[in-house]
Amino acid sequence: MSPSPTEHPARMAGLNSVRNVKAKDKAAWLALFADDAVIEDPVGVSPLDPSGQGHRGKEAIARFWDTVIAPGEIEMRIRESYPSGDECANVVSLVNRMPGGVEIGTDCVIVYRVNGAGKIVSLRAYWEFAKVAAQLEVALSKPASNH
Repeated sequence: MSPSPTEHPARMAGLNSVRNVKAKDKAAWLALFADDAVIEDPVGVSPLDPSGQGHRGKEAIARFWDTVIAPGEIEMRIRESYPSGDECANVVSLVNRMPGGVEIGTDCVIVYRVNGAGKIVSLRAYWEFAKVAAQLEVALSKPASNH
């Protein structure tokens, strides 16, 4: 999926987010967000967000990049996209190739909400942390030669 100039602003934000993650372009990715934006990835309490309140503001979002996105090679494929109002829900297949040859995949729904300037004010990703953790546990239990 590639954006066109007449695309829905929230869909454009999602497409640009995917593109910048793939390119490992932290500065361009951070520039997509409003100063008071919130990332909930995954939504709710998890080891990635023990409070369940999300990563709030650019500084916290930058830390999220450094700890969650930067260590791996993330490939996201938007399978379906549903814009409505100031939001867009994308059905995504995601693969994260991490150091040591570990590869984790999951399907998820990512909802982007933008403000009037087209900046992301909310990114909410719905996926099952327990399923991903189980994949990681299996991958890490294999001998290194199998990675």
